[in-house]
Amino acid sequence: MDREISKEVKRGRLRRRLAIGGGAAAAVALAWWLAAALSVDTVNISELKLAEADRGDVDATLTGNGTVSPAFEEVINSPIVSRVVEVYHRPGDVVEAGTPLLRLDLEASQTAYRSESDKLAQLRLQLAQLRANNRTRLSDLAKQIEVARMKLRRYDAEYINERYLDSIGSGTGDRVREVELTRNSARLELEQLQEQLKNETEVKRADEQLKLLEIEIQERQLAQQGRTLDDAEIRAPRRATVTSIADKLGATVGAGQQVAAVADLGHYRIDATLSENNAPEVKTGSRVWVRAGRETLGGMVSGMSPTAVNGLITVSVTLDNDSAAVLRPGVKAEVKISSGLRADVVRVPNLSYYTGPGAYQLYVLPAGSDELTLRSVRLGAAGYDYVEVISGLIPGDRIVANDTKRFENAPMIKVKNNK
Repeated sequence: MDREISKEVKRGRLRRRLAIGGGAAAAVALAWWLAAALSVDTVNISELKLAEADRGDVDATLTGNGTVSPAFEEVINSPIVSRVVEVYHRPGDVVEAGTPLLRLDLEASQTAYRSESDKLAQLRLQLAQLRANNRTRLSDLAKQIEVARMKLRRYDAEYINERYLDSIGSGTGDRVREVELTRNSARLELEQLQEQLKNETEVKRADEQLKLLEIEIQERQLAQQGRTLDDAEIRAPRRATVTSIADKLGATVGAGQQVAAVADLGHYRIDATLSENNAPEVKTGSRVWVRAGRETLGGMVSGMSPTAVNGLITVSVTLDNDSAAVLRPGVKAEVKISSGLRADVVRVPNLSYYTGPGAYQLYVLPAGSDELTLRSVRLGAAGYDYVEVISGLIPGDRIVANDTKRFENAPMIKVKNNK
């Protein structure tokens, strides 16, 4: 049968278990210490690219991608539906202002222009005819008024005579009333003719103004067609290089279709894109540094797009030296735009390790030390030369700026100074 285990036996078993557990923990700690000791690598200082932290100013910049574009570029469109008859130049040709680039078939447009010109001439003749008819009509009315006025004066005289005769007994009251009636009728006739002359003068003037308006409209239409015909003679707007041209003879071109493009290939600008989140920090006139090829060129922001497209804004950069040999249309460039000064901060040189603000795991060699330690460092805004250090470094610390993948994130690296 089962027996109860005594308390002394139980305490003995517990002591043995604790002893075994303690030994295992000690073994694990020893293994960890050995692994850490073995993880300490050694590197010669000559193999390291070290960047030292100091205190100073950081002219913060925003980084964007840029493309080299001609400082001046103009697309020339056909103003009419036509077809290409002749081509005078090829891409790459340098042309002077006003030089014909190609010729379009303008016969239909010229015929339409002549038709509109004939219509304008017809309207002008109609205006001259209208004015002559109006003068004749108003002149007739004026003569009728003069005749009516003369009749009225005669009837006035007769009325006076009849009243005089009636007053001396040589006339009759009936005769006086008859003459008075005739005089009043003549007065009414005169007033009617004068009113008719006034009304017809206003009507004739309105007719002439209406005809003048038709002529002005026709003149504007004709002038517009004339400008269209002039534009259809495809010419270089200024001294430039032909970059593209519609060179297929007989090809039909529509109104508004591109037929040529010219650009100034002696001077360039940079069209840069950067995140719309940075838009408030970009100002016209801000200093810019452009890295194209192996050259760094200075410039300034000359304009920026008012709206964002796919989360990006476009910024135009005018270069100090816009004719540098490295500049070619379409060349990609790195653009850094000054966004403000960070004064008296801890900073490190801006080298390839920096990819933007945030936390970094960097190997740091403190001043006077011979050991690299892996440290979390927070970096902020960057300028062309320096990066702002927010935390993790003090002046005198040096960071490893070249590739450290071979260290495999070892917590500590010994540094030798073997020359």
